[in-house]
Order: sequence, then structure tokens, then C-alpha cells
Amino acid sequence: MEEEITQSLKILQDGGVILYPTDTIWGLGCDATNPDAIQKIYNIKQRKESKALITLVSDKKMLKKLTDSVPDTDITSDPTTVIYQNIEGLSDNLLAEDGTAAIRIVQDNFCKQLIEIFGKAIVSTSANISGTKSPKQFSDITDDIINNADYIVNLRKKERRENSSRIIKIEKNGSITKLR
Repeated sequence: MEEEITQSLKILQDGGVILYPTDTIWGLGCDATNPDAIQKIYNIKQRKESKALITLVSDKKMLKKLTDSVPDTDITSDPTTVIYQNIEGLSDNLLAEDGTAAIRIVQDNFCKQLIEIFGKAIVSTSANISGTKSPKQFSDITDDIINNADYIVNLRKKERRENSSRIIKIEKNGSITKLR
């Protein structure tokens, strides 16, 4: 795993795109502060920028650097992406039209270590063309995606994951809305 982290770090630092396993499904990732790298992902996915991407952080401390609207308690132990208000420190083309951002504290060991060493949040979006099915395992990923990634992480390629993360939104009044 150490070699995969080292190679992924080089790509992230150079503004490239990695194809990697997450705590849910296989994803495309890049530096969440680099607008050019984020644009590459939109282009690879053939996705409109109006559909924001998910950001992964390693822990609550990193999350609190991006938003002041973090609840005091943990929302869930399952992989859950939360849409937060009052975002700072992420690229503008990663945010939704209303200025919110979808962020998940990652549970996967590879992702957590990669983000901790990188020292910044990374993008995570399903490794598929927009509008097509999300890949449950590496073999489900199309050549269009594989050929456009700058690096493919060589871990868990045979593993099958059934579910994307849950998505909830913390509203301005503090209430929680389940979106997926």
C-alpha cells in the first residue's frame, strides 16, 4: 500500500487524476483545491459543472478547516456524505451553485492515509461517465475512464462494493435532510 500512496501523491501534487478504491465504490480523484485538476474530472466524466463533486477528508479536524457548520456529534458510522454550508478552502468549481460542498470523512485505510500525507482534501466521484451506472468493482470501469486517469491504484481490484455513500444535507437552521 505504501507504494500506491507514494505514486498517488505524485499525481495529486502534479495536478493529475487518480482512479482509486474508496470506502464505497471506485472513484476518480484529484486535489480538491486545484481547479484545473477538477476540470479534468468533469471532462473525463462528461459531467456538467453544475453537478458538484464529493470531497473526501481524513478526519473531523480537516473538515473543520473547510466549514464552521460541523455538528458536535458524529452523524453516522456508515459512509455518509454531508452537504455543508459556509465552505472555505476548496476550489470554486467544486462547490454547488448555492456555495455548499458535499464532504465525507473517509473510513477506508488507503484513502485516509493518502489524504493525511497529502495534507489536503481530495475529490471523489464515481468512476463512470455521467448518467451511466456506477462501477461496483474495477472490472465495471470503462476504457473511457481508465485511459484518461493519470494513475490507477493497484489495490482491491477484485473486491465488489454494492453501495455509494448516503448523502444528507445540514440545512441553515441545523435540520438534516436525507438526499440519498
